[in-house]
Amino acid sequence: MSDLDSYAPAQEPDDWEVQRQHLRRALGARMKAVRRECGLTLDAAAQRSGLALSTIHKIENGRVSPSYENLVRVARAYDVGMERLFSDDHESPQTTRMTVTRAGMGRTVRTKNFEYEVLCNALTDKKIIPLVTRVERREPLGPADMEAHTGEETLFVLSGQVEVTVEHYEPVVLHPGDCVYFDSTLKHGLRALDDTETRVFWACTYTDVAN
Repeated sequence: MSDLDSYAPAQEPDDWEVQRQHLRRALGARMKAVRRECGLTLDAAAQRSGLALSTIHKIENGRVSPSYENLVRVARAYDVGMERLFSDDHESPQTTRMTVTRAGMGRTVRTKNFEYEVLCNALTDKKIIPLVTRVERREPLGPADMEAHTGEETLFVLSGQVEVTVEHYEPVVLHPGDCVYFDSTLKHGLRALDDTETRVFWACTYTDVAN
């Protein structure tokens, strides 16, 4: 099991920054490997994904963390399941149609504002991406903090307090045991309201359910 395979425990700020940078570099290296396997240049990847070439280059070199929306765009552009972006280069493609992730054994991925534990990563071509997500405390969300993409999402709060903002709706505060479901084509975002460890179970679709 690699050091990316388990949920990162609480750490001192300096230690967490080192872990954050390591996760970012590891994700970037995998994304670069997948792009090359698909036979795509940076320019072709930018055209297919709609992302700036410089953005893809920075992600691949661990200089920036991609948002969930950008991960969706890259997976679609490369015509791969999102789980492929989270798999080590040496891992062989999986064809199982059932898989189990034991507690704390998911793949940890760091993006712009969240730390995700990706569950059931061995099952390919999933229409639902199950995640346990650590949510950080932030200032109230503005337009630049909101994302939209095709699909649907549901959140179930495991610990802490989460404020969920969805376009056209008033922000709603969720407590442990609360659940929300929304249309991902509406701009949306979430944040923790205090420094308590805030974690949610987050299930997202990144392809149209009808497909």
